[in-house]
This record gives sequence, structure tokens and C-alpha cells, in this order.
Amino acid sequence: MTASAEKYTRQILIDVQSLTPGLFTLRTTRDPGFRFRAGQFVRLGVTKSDGSLVWRAYSVVSSPFDEYLDFFSIVVPGGEFTSELSRLRVGDELLVERQATGFLTLDRFVDGRDLWLLGTGTGVAPFLSILQDFEVWERFERIVLVYSARQVRELAYQALIRELGEREYLAEHAHKLTYLPIVTREQHPGALNGRITTLIENGELERAAGVALTPEHSRVMICGNPQMIDDTRQLLKQRDMQLSLSRRPGQVAVENYW
Repeated sequence: MTASAEKYTRQILIDVQSLTPGLFTLRTTRDPGFRFRAGQFVRLGVTKSDGSLVWRAYSVVSSPFDEYLDFFSIVVPGGEFTSELSRLRVGDELLVERQATGFLTLDRFVDGRDLWLLGTGTGVAPFLSILQDFEVWERFERIVLVYSARQVRELAYQALIRELGEREYLAEHAHKLTYLPIVTREQHPGALNGRITTLIENGELERAAGVALTPEHSRVMICGNPQMIDDTRQLLKQRDMQLSLSRRPGQVAVENYW
């Protein structure tokens, strides 16, 4: 085995689903030795027609205990990686680095009663992994998943979110989860309308969740559009909610997705 080959394994695509022309989900086989924490990401590689490799980091959607790996991707027009990735079909090969990384994990918080998961677009991916891991359900009394997309058809993994409470190992904790979908560019029954920051500023997000965002009880994870992350962090900072660092535990953890 060469030095470069030791850094990744070769996996097979076992499912590819197109959500919209610009969004798709994919599932690959999983190397028995691959380990990750819920919320982490891993680099995926594809082989171009000229034999060269291109790589991009993706948060893992699936549970750390699943026998497969799920990922959620946007098609970047003209993007070298996603153009190659979107052409792959079931049975094709995908490279997966052996080492997962990332700090959007529950150990960023040392305490807290209510966990808020704020995601836009494909930024919902790490939260779906976290919600499939038992640790989050034991640690927090309330879990609020906020998932924002431009159009309702862009809201992925809705069946997965619905059936979380039906899983035997989560049944007694299902009441802890509040799911708040947001659609920004159209009105849709059952979904909030507006940017996450606007809904925080006008209080609508907290009213819909039935719980307040406070530094005492709330711990907030944010993933998605960098501008949304920056704007939301500033709003939370005004409420005395700080970024959680190893040297200074706080109330907020973020992952930039671009």
C-alpha cells in the first residue's frame, strides 16, 4: 500500500437521490475501521477522467453506528468537485479519508439544558448525525432543530426527521425534540417564513419553539451559510452568549460550510 493510499479507503456508492437540480444525497459503503463522532466531517475524493483526484470536506449525516455513510451535497455550478460528484451513479467508487475531523460535537459544551441546532441548506447534515446518536437525548431536556431552506422542496431528510421518535432506542425521549422548518422564499403550511436572524430578532423563533434563548440554559450549534453564522453569532453575543472554546467554555459552537 502506498503512503497516499493509506490516507483513504475506496468505497462504493449504494444510493444517490436527486432532491432538486442543485441538491442531492448519497450513501456509500463504510470501511469497518472508519470512526467518527456525530457532527464531524470527512474529506471525500473523486477521480477525474484524467486520473487526478479532487477532494472536498462533507459532514457525515448518518449515525456513528450505521454500517453505511450518508452525505448531503449541493451542486456548485462549474465547481470542480461537485460537478464530478454529481455525475457518479450507484456502483461507482468514492474515496473516503480515514480520518474524520471537526469540532461541531457535543463535547464543545460542558453543561446546558436546551440544545438549539440552527442549520441552513446542507448545513443540517451534522445535526442529523447528532440526532441519531443517543448522547444528545440523554444530555438535554429540550432539543430544537431549526432547518432553513429557500424552497420547501429543498428540505431534505424529512422522513428521517419524522421517524426519529419512532426508533426504539429514542422512544422515551422523543418528546424532547421540536422541529422548526423554515422556508424563506415561499409560504408553506407548517413552516416558518423568514431568515433565522429575523426570526430571532422578532422573537418568532422562540415563540414557535416554546423555549427562550438564554445564556443560562441554551447551547447553540450553528452550521451553514457563513453570513448567517456571523449574523446569528452577533445576535447571540448581544444576549451574552459566547463562542465555546477549549480554554473558555461558552454557549455557541459553529461550523462554516463554505
